Amino acid sequence: MDMSDVGNRIKELRIRKGWTQNRLATEAGISPTYIYQLESGQKSPTIEYLSHICFALGVTLGEFFDDGTKAERRVENLSEEQKRLLEEFLKSL
Repeated sequence: MDMSDVGNRIKELRIRKGWTQNRLATEAGISPTYIYQLESGQKSPTIEYLSHICFALGVTLGEFFDDGTKAERRVENLSEEQKRLLEEFLKSL
């Protein structure tokens, strides 16, 4: 994930919450200018600042970096029998 990917992910999560850059900055305790610079790919956040942003957005660092493709790849690697068992298990929930 490069700087623009990180910025795009922050923007995506912020928009999902219906927040402005100013609101995210306030909730995360950082400057609105910094949020703008992150979202536009001009800067890359430190882990400390990214953790503040994630906390404000209600996601963990792991969730921030997980685009959902990991689980899909795991399912693709299952045998047909394993897929059938997984499907049965999910239906039982």
